Amino acid sequence: MSEKKILTKKSLDFFEKYLNNASPTGYEWEGQKLWMDYLKPYVDKFITDTYGSAVGVINPDAEYKVVIEGHSDEISWYVNYITDDGLLYVIRNGGSDHQIAPSKWVNIHTKNGVVKGVFGWPAIHTRDKSKEQPPKLDNIFIDIGAKDKEEVEKMGVHVGCVITYPDEFHILNKDKFVCRAIDNRAGGFMIAEVARLLHENKKTLPFGLYITNSVQEEIGLRGAEMITETIQPNVAIITDVCHDTTTPMIDKKTQGHTEIGAGPVISYAPAVQNKLRERIIETAEKNKIPFQRLAASRFTGTDTDAFAYSNGGVASALISLPLRYMHTTVETVHRDDVENVIRLIYETVLNIESGEAFSYFE
Repeated sequence: MSEKKILTKKSLDFFEKYLNNASPTGYEWEGQKLWMDYLKPYVDKFITDTYGSAVGVINPDAEYKVVIEGHSDEISWYVNYITDDGLLYVIRNGGSDHQIAPSKWVNIHTKNGVVKGVFGWPAIHTRDKSKEQPPKLDNIFIDIGAKDKEEVEKMGVHVGCVITYPDEFHILNKDKFVCRAIDNRAGGFMIAEVARLLHENKKTLPFGLYITNSVQEEIGLRGAEMITETIQPNVAIITDVCHDTTTPMIDKKTQGHTEIGAGPVISYAPAVQNKLRERIIETAEKNKIPFQRLAASRFTGTDTDAFAYSNGGVASALISLPLRYMHTTVETVHRDDVENVIRLIYETVLNIESGEAFSYFE
C-alpha cells in the first residue's frame, strides 16, 4: 500500500462520532451499533454475542480464521450510595482515576435519559492547608442539584446507574487526536479501517478475517474470553493502547521508552507468539513502517492474553497505539501512529497464508 494518507474525511467523521458516544463497560451496544453500521459495506456478515461483542466477517465459510481485534468499552463509574442530602458516592467500573474527578461534569445514564452532574470539591478557602486531603474514592462525590435523596430518586437516579464523562473529540496542533475513550475505541476504529482498505483495494484473502470489537476489556478481558470461544480462531492480532512514557513523572526504567509519533508499539511477552510477532516486525521493515518495542513481563494486560490462552492456544500478537494520559478525559494520540497501526495490521493480514500453524517445531 502506498504512503498516501489513509484517513479520509468520512473515516474521521466516524471516528469522532464513535468516540463521542458513551460506551461504558457493560453498556457498549449503542457504540457497537455505530461501529457495525460503518463496517457493514466492507464485510460479508456479522456475529454478535449475549454481552455485546461484535464481529464483522470476511469470507465466513473459510476454515482458517484470522482475528484482528480491539475493545469497545470505556472506563466509567457506578452510583454506589445516595446520601440524605442528595449527594452521590461512586465505585469504579474499570480503572477510573479518582484524582481527575473533582470539578468534572458527568453524565448519569438513567432509563429516562442522561442526568447531568458534577464532581464537587471543597473550595480552596475552606481546606486545612496543613493537612490537605487528595481526591480519594471515599471522598469524591457527585452533585446533581438535588436537595435530598427523594429528589435524586424522582430524577431517575438510583444505585447502579452508570456514569460517564461527556468530554468530546478535539484535534490538538493539527495532528494530535484528544478525547476520552481513545482507550480503546481507537482500536475498533483502526481495525474497521483495515476492513475498508481491503475492500477498496479489492484484496482477496485466502482465509476468514474476523474483525472483532470485544466488550468488557476494562474489567478483565471478559468479552474477548467469550468471543474467542465462539470464533475459535487460528491467529489473533490485537490492537490496544500503551503509554507514552516521555511525559513528566513516568519512570522509563520501569515503564520502558515509547512515545507518540514514533510508530506502532510491538510487544514482547509470554502471551505473544514469537513467530507471529517476528512476521509483524518483518512486515514493518519491508514496508518501511516505523515501530517501537515494549517488554510486558508476565502478561500484556490486554485482550492478547485472553485470545492467546483460549481454545488450546491461539497464535496471538499485540500491536499498540502509544497514548498520553491514559484513563483521563484528555487521552492523546498522534495521527501518524493511527495511520501506521492501520497500515501495519493491513500489510500483516496480507502476509498471512491460509493454514499457517506458526509452530516452533516446523
